Amino acid sequence: MVTVNGDKLQWHEGMTVDDILKMKNYKFKMLVTKINGTLVKRADYATTTVPDMADVKVIHLISGG
Repeated sequence: MVTVNGDKLQWHEGMTVDDILKMKNYKFKMLVTKINGTLVKRADYATTTVPDMADVKVIHLISGG
């Protein structure tokens, strides 16, 4: 089990950040993602695995004025 922005998701071996974004239907281009407080680079989303019991934060960046 992993927690994504407070919601529980079923964990599986080899789960990546990309997998989580697809499961949560996060398609917004400007995202910041952290696993257990550690920032994950966008270029690494497909290869960064998420450990069981991880706390994942996905933040949508919005600009305006």
